[in-house]
Amino acid sequence: MTAQMTPNAATDTTPALPCPFDGSFARDPHAVYARLRAAGPVHRVALPDGSPVWLVTHASDVRAGLADPRFSVNKRHSTTGFSGFSLPQALDSNLLNIDPEDHLRLRRLVSKGFTARHVELLRAGVQDSVDELTTRLADRIARSGEADLVAEFAKPLPLRTIGALLHVPAPDQDRFSGWIATMLAPRSKEELVAAIGHVHRFLVDLVAQRRARPGDDMLSSLIAARDEEDRLTEDELVSLAFLILMAGSETVQHVISGGVLTLLTHPDQLAALRAEPARLPEAVEELLRYAGPSQTAVRRFPTEPVEIGGVRIPAGDTVLFCLASAHRDPARYPDPDRFDIGREDKAHLALGHGLHYCLGAPLARLQITLALGALLDRLPGLRPARPVAELPWASTFRFHALRALPVTADL
Repeated sequence: MTAQMTPNAATDTTPALPCPFDGSFARDPHAVYARLRAAGPVHRVALPDGSPVWLVTHASDVRAGLADPRFSVNKRHSTTGFSGFSLPQALDSNLLNIDPEDHLRLRRLVSKGFTARHVELLRAGVQDSVDELTTRLADRIARSGEADLVAEFAKPLPLRTIGALLHVPAPDQDRFSGWIATMLAPRSKEELVAAIGHVHRFLVDLVAQRRARPGDDMLSSLIAARDEEDRLTEDELVSLAFLILMAGSETVQHVISGGVLTLLTHPDQLAALRAEPARLPEAVEELLRYAGPSQTAVRRFPTEPVEIGGVRIPAGDTVLFCLASAHRDPARYPDPDRFDIGREDKAHLALGHGLHYCLGAPLARLQITLALGALLDRLPGLRPARPVAELPWASTFRFHALRALPVTADL
């Protein structure tokens, strides 16, 4: 669960900084990262809104930085005017913005729901959703000749899974997903503000409804921890629900759609996987490295001056550790632009590293593995229904993901 928002512009008196996140970046982010890596390990750049940041590109520095306690995620350490997404406190008091003591306190409240043992208990329910959605996708292809794998399969699967954990009704899951999509890629400030307002009101109302009629779900457990044990604040309660719903659905959705496209455009690897289905778990790890949607980790602020790659970064400046660049660093991965399910080095940073390692990693892996297995097994001849060059992408400095993936199959 690693999703993060676009920051507000910060006042900066330095000369204009280069912004690598332009049109060429949207077309091919990895080409941009390759140029940056070759030029140096750390770059002072501007985000699209003009905010100055330090972008760290080398794998060794990214991995070390994510585990370095001198880099805080708490915005109070910012000295450059960074204020985040201007979220109400009830959405902003989550694990992505909190350092060790409070972070560990909140993490312990929800960790039981995401242990490997508990996730295994969810397998049957996830498999049922995968089977139903695969059938729906196949039926749509049979009727219309093609179907959008994102809308029909990749998007609803994690929403159903996380929605079941919190007992969020299906119609509300779709509405929530639409608001989050708008927050991540707004077309205007007004649209952004409206989406934030919708999400805030929805979650406050959801907590109130569940407080009045508690169940056996995770949200009810968090409410009990708030009301009966005073282990978290009301803002922390609402914000945890926000993070679980948002981050728990975004990464899985994009890895499934990007993973399917990667397999379909690498027929040799797809054939190897079809010949040995038991290799699917290792294929998932390579997909997380090669096609993971997260471009950068949640922003950090040094609590003291820190040197990275010979570059001194002042305390309080905004630092972005570039996951996507680290995953294509030839100093770490031989022939890094090659998709290879047999790659020996399976370690990656797609689900985080250090204190902020993704809490939902076991559940994410389960969904991705079951989803890809079903699609490959039940849809022979699965292939894109449009030229790959024409597929629509949403691309920002935070994530790079398919908006739609029209597919067809031999049914």
